Formats: sequence, C-alpha cells, structure tokens
Amino acid sequence: MKQLFNFLDPAPHLPEITDKEEVKKRYKYWRLRIFFGMYIGYAFFYFTRKSFTFAMPVMMTTLGFTKTDLGILGSVLYMAYGLSKFVSGVMADRSNPRYFMGVGLILTGLFNICFGLSSSILLFAIFWGLNGWFQGWGWPPCARLLTHWYSQKERGTWWGFWNTSHNIGGALIPLVVAICIKCFDWRIAMYTPGVLCVIVGCVLIYMLRDTPQSLGLPPIEKFRNDYPEQHTDQEKELSAKEILVKYVLKNSYIWLLAFAYFFVYVVRVALNDWTHLYLIESKGFTLGMASFCLIWFEVGGFLGSLSAGWLSDKVFDGKRGPVNVLFTLGVASVIGLLWAVPAGNVLLASSCMFLTGFTVFGPQMLIGMAAAEISHKKAAGTATGFAGWFAYFGAAAAGYPLSKVAQDIGWNGFFGALAVCSVCATLLLIPLWSKKVHPKYAAEKAS
Repeated sequence: MKQLFNFLDPAPHLPEITDKEEVKKRYKYWRLRIFFGMYIGYAFFYFTRKSFTFAMPVMMTTLGFTKTDLGILGSVLYMAYGLSKFVSGVMADRSNPRYFMGVGLILTGLFNICFGLSSSILLFAIFWGLNGWFQGWGWPPCARLLTHWYSQKERGTWWGFWNTSHNIGGALIPLVVAICIKCFDWRIAMYTPGVLCVIVGCVLIYMLRDTPQSLGLPPIEKFRNDYPEQHTDQEKELSAKEILVKYVLKNSYIWLLAFAYFFVYVVRVALNDWTHLYLIESKGFTLGMASFCLIWFEVGGFLGSLSAGWLSDKVFDGKRGPVNVLFTLGVASVIGLLWAVPAGNVLLASSCMFLTGFTVFGPQMLIGMAAAEISHKKAAGTATGFAGWFAYFGAAAAGYPLSKVAQDIGWNGFFGALAVCSVCATLLLIPLWSKKVHPKYAAEKAS
C-alpha cells in the first residue's frame, strides 16, 4: 500500500550546478513558473469550494431544501477542511508539493462532479465532506514552496501577492455559476468547476517542482545570500511538548488570537456564503445582480489584505494589533450598512460588499501572522495551526448554526449575530494593540 503513494515522496536532491550564470537563469525561470502555478492552482481550489454557495438559491427551489439543510452542508465542508488543514500540514512537509497540490485539486474537482450527480442530503454531505478534506491539500504545499523558493527578506511580498489568489477565484466563481445556471441548471454549475479543476490539477503537476535542490540548484538562502538572522534562543531545537505546552497552550496571547480568529471567520464565511441568498430573498435581487455584488467582496478583500499588511509594517512599525482592532471595528460598522441596503440598490449593495471584504480580510490575514510572531520561532507553525483550527470552527459555525438563526429568526437575527461576533473579535484583540512579541519570550532572549 505504501508503494502506491511513493509518488508523493519528496523529490531527491540532484548534484548542485556550479555555473553561477546557469543557476541565476534557472532560478529566475523556475521561481516565476512555480509562483504562477501556485497562484492559478489556489484560485481554482476556490472554484470547487464556493460553487455550491452560489448554486444554493436554485437548489432550494429545485430540490425543496431549507436553509438549515444547506447550512449542514456548509458546516460539513468547513469541519472537514479545518481538520484536513491541520493533518495535511504535517503530511505536506514530507511530500512533493508538485503532486500533493495537483492531486488534491483533481480530487476536489471529481467530488464536485459527484456532488452534481447527487440529489439526497446524505450523498451531498458525503461528497461535500470529501471535497472539504481535499481542499486542505491546497494551502500547505504552497507554504512549503513559498518557504523554499523565496528568501526571508522578499518572502512577505511574494506571500502577500499569492494570498490574493483566493480573491481572484472567489470573484470569478459567481460569474461561472451564474452563467451555467442561466444557460443550463445548477448541476452544470457544479460540473463545470469540477472539470476545470481536474484539468488545472494536471497542469499543476506539469508546472510545479519540489525544492530548488531537487533541480540541482542551491538553497534559496545561499543563492540570494539571505540567511535568517541567528538568535541562539530562537534557533535551538525544542521538544514537541515544549512547543505545544509552553509556547502555545500557556501563551495567553495565542488564546486571545485564536478566539478572535473564530469570530472573524464566522463573519467572513457567513458574508461569503449567505449574502448571495440574502440579497435575493430580502432585497429582491436577481441571481445575476446578487452574483455581481459578491464579486466586490473579493475585490475589497484583495485590496484589504494588501493594505492591512502595508499599514502594519509602515504606519504601526510592525505591530499587527492596531490594524486588527481598527479593521474589526470597521467590519461591525459595514455590517449595519449592508443590513440597511434599500431593496434593488445594486450600487450601494456592491459598495457595502467591497467595504466588508476590505475590512474582514485584513484581520483574516494578520491574526495568523500575529500568532506566529508572538510565539517562539520554532513554534510558529504550531501557533498558526492552533489559531487556524479555531478559525475553521468559526467557519463551521457560519453553516448550520447561522442558517438556523436566519431560518427561525430571520435576516435581522443573522446580521445581529454577525455584529456581535465583530464586537467580540475587537474586544479580544484590544489587549494585543501594542504587542509585537510576547514580553516573557523577549525577556528570555535578552537574558
């Protein structure tokens, strides 16, 4: 059985090329090729993750499902995805990202097609859960590639631009689904992203490679002469128990960030998954009008991610706390505007979706970064993984629990719950306003 999955093993290192000009030429070519592959590949992961979201209104009419029925499927996806993200992170560190990411995208595409062939809640839940599991195969190989092919002093820029790929995917999928439903039906709207992802998954296997050393190139630190700053305390190896207990579980700031992440993800996923239906049911929008408005959520998220990172670096001297607090306050304000949008006003609804995307994607990006920075360097992966685990509990809560609120109380209760979540996130982030690192660990390094 193990031999069946040997293709996932990391690629072996080749003898290092000694010609400096050849090394420079190959590095330039492969860095651009791999980045383009990662960017396109991760955008298409969003095609199979969000296709169901925009098909929901038609599925309710065609199959007679309730909001609660569809909310269950949303929770299944995010619970499977959250668990997979943690497990696949461990697996990806011991795998070839070329095949890990490509195979993951192919399988999400196949399960999207299986979903479109189904008609019962049970089969929907099974195939959507499997889709969620293999969605978790998208991010970890990208993290591995970004770490190995881009050095520390440039990685933030490359990572920031790569992070916008899901906004591109999220902006395109409403159009794809709307066109498919208008011309055909909701099943074609599931088949089409599925087929596209199978094709792009094969393209990823062609485009990506493992580490530079697997192509006979030197490590990126050697190539760019950009070695991480060495600190004795930060470079010593820690036991798994020390990492988890001392630097994560006993770190009160990590807990604050984790709970804040939970509430931020409730808001982010709820707006992404339910606003489409809200605009149709409550504001009288057509399917096309609602899909157009949702595009602006991703456009706002694109600019919000870039702006939040720039502000935290340039205006607040590397402090993530002020930007997190200000942006989450902004989320609470914009949610009120979205709730009050007049019926049929596409321009105002689009503006509100832009602002909600702009404000919510700032903390969505920076909370994870803050978790890594406020823990020990050797515990960064565990710290961000721990916080991310809470985030996808929040994503799951945006499924069935919020669908129940929307169904039993109405959209007023839905937006009231989102406003409370925004305020809770803000209150949890305020104690971290001035914190760059944990003062206890800073004292350890000083001593």
